[in-house]
Amino acid sequence: MGQMMSKVSIREYLILSLLVALSFFVLAGTASPAEPLPIPNVSLNIGGSVDQPAKAATVIQLVFILTVLSLAPAIFLMLTSFTRIVVVLSLLRHALGTQQVPPNQIIIGLAMFLTFFIMAPVWQQVNQQALKPYYEEQISGDEALERASVPIKSFMMKQTREKDLALFVKIAKEKRPAKPEDVSLTTLIPAFVISELKTAFQIGFMVFLPFFIIDMVVSSVLLSMGMMMLPPVMMSLPFKILLFVMVDGWHLIVGSLVQSFH
Repeated sequence: MGQMMSKVSIREYLILSLLVALSFFVLAGTASPAEPLPIPNVSLNIGGSVDQPAKAATVIQLVFILTVLSLAPAIFLMLTSFTRIVVVLSLLRHALGTQQVPPNQIIIGLAMFLTFFIMAPVWQQVNQQALKPYYEEQISGDEALERASVPIKSFMMKQTREKDLALFVKIAKEKRPAKPEDVSLTTLIPAFVISELKTAFQIGFMVFLPFFIIDMVVSSVLLSMGMMMLPPVMMSLPFKILLFVMVDGWHLIVGSLVQSFH
């Protein structure tokens, strides 16, 4: 086994690792509730010593694969709608002034499932165009990675501002791309992330505004009544929660976030 693995290049390991991580997201986003999630059996056997250079290189390559796989989920979360959703939900919690309610686990969990819902059409395209042909050995790893990047890049291009994209094209000293497909992922990813952050803060400002007005009104009332020792935040919290419940805030926030990607 060591001799076979030593003949495989690091690039092929990287491609395989990314495809495995992408397969996990596709299966998690497209699997039907009635069908069990297919989990393949994985076995790894390393025999002999690592005194020989070829076997030592094999061990190093395996460590490299595990490192890439550990970082792959974080990489793919940055390529999806997760960033915008989790930032808006965090700003909503601060606007309400409820400290750690909802807790971080609830916010991250809701953001992840909303990401699965939003990204499901993109992952279905990746599954049909890249993963299935690759598993059926119809295309190579390089071609599968190239095909998989097409729908992902298309999604990111729709959400990326031209100004942000031009900034990183200028910094990278690249030629102006003739079409969206010509933009490299190394340039598109940071432009997409800062565009998502700007959009999330814009939505967060609109969420903050009504709660800020409530804080101002409560503070003015308390000041006019001479209750300067009573914290205005404590008095305004029930009114903010009442307003959020009466307008069905979770329905409005989640609905607006999902529709902002279409």
